[in-house]
Amino acid sequence: MDPDFVAKTAQIASVLEVSGHPKPGNVHRTRDFPDMIFEDFLISGVVIGDIMKKAAELGLKHGPDSLKKIEIGKLIKDAVVETDKWVANNTNLGIIMLLTPLSAAAGMSSDMSEVQDNVDNIMRATTSLDAANLYDAINIADAGGMGEKDELDVGSEDAKSQLIEKGINMYDVLDLSAQWDMLAYELTKAMPITFEIGYPTFNDVKQTSTINNATVQSFLTILSIYPDTLIARKYDVETAQKVSEDARLIIAEGGILTDKGIDMINDFDKDLVKKSLNPGTTADLTASSVMVALLDEYNDKF
Repeated sequence: MDPDFVAKTAQIASVLEVSGHPKPGNVHRTRDFPDMIFEDFLISGVVIGDIMKKAAELGLKHGPDSLKKIEIGKLIKDAVVETDKWVANNTNLGIIMLLTPLSAAAGMSSDMSEVQDNVDNIMRATTSLDAANLYDAINIADAGGMGEKDELDVGSEDAKSQLIEKGINMYDVLDLSAQWDMLAYELTKAMPITFEIGYPTFNDVKQTSTINNATVQSFLTILSIYPDTLIARKYDVETAQKVSEDARLIIAEGGILTDKGIDMINDFDKDLVKKSLNPGTTADLTASSVMVALLDEYNDKF
C-alpha cells in the first residue's frame, strides 16, 4: 500500500477516535480533562503522520525477508518524541504503539488480506534494541504499566542494558505483560481485538449510520468484551470489570444507535468522569480499528 495513503489513515483514525462523541470516560469533542484537552489529541494525531509514512516506507522497502531492519521500536520512540514537542502530556503512546507496526505492515502489504499476518511477523522479528527504544518511549511519555511486575521494570535504570545483554526483543517484553496489559496482548497476538472486534463493528455501523456513531459503537463494543487494563492498573480488576458490565448493558440496548442507548451513554460518560475512570486503552484500540477500516475502504483509490 502507498506509504502516503497509510500515513493519512493513521492520522485520520487518531483524529476520528478522539472526536467520537460521547466516548464515555475519555476526552472528546465536548469533554476536556484538567491536564489535557481535545485539541491536544487532534494535534497529536496530525504530528505522527511523517513517522507513520516512514514506517510504511520501511515496510515496503524491507518486506518479509528483513523485518528487523524496520526498527519498529525506534519509530515508536521517534513518534513519541515528535508528539512531545507539541503537547505537554502523554496523549497517544498507546495509539503510536498500535499504529506504527500497523503502518509498517500496511506498507508491505498489497491488500488487506496480508496486513494482520504482517503485523504479527513484524512484531516477532523485533530486536532487543527495539525493546530498549520502546522503554525510552514509555519513559519519555511518562507512562508505565509494562514490565513493572518483573525484573525488566521499565523504570529500572539498568533494564535497557539487561534487554540487550540477554537478547530480549520487543515482542518478548510485551509478551511478559500481555496478561495485564491490553496493548501488549494485542501486539503479541496478531491484533485480534482490532481485526476481529473493532474493525468489523466500525464497518457494520458505518454502512447505515455516521462515522461518529461507528466510532463510539466500536469503542463500546470493545469495552463491553474486554475490561480496560488502564482502569485495572489504576484501580483494580473488579472496577474494570464493572465498567465493562455497564458497557454491555448499553450495547444490549442498541448503544449509540438507539435513543435509550444514547441516554445511557451520556449517563455512563458522566459517571466515569466523576469517578475518574478513563478507558484509555479501549480508546487506543478504537483508533487502530478505525485505521484498519480506513485502509480497507480507501486502498483501491490510491
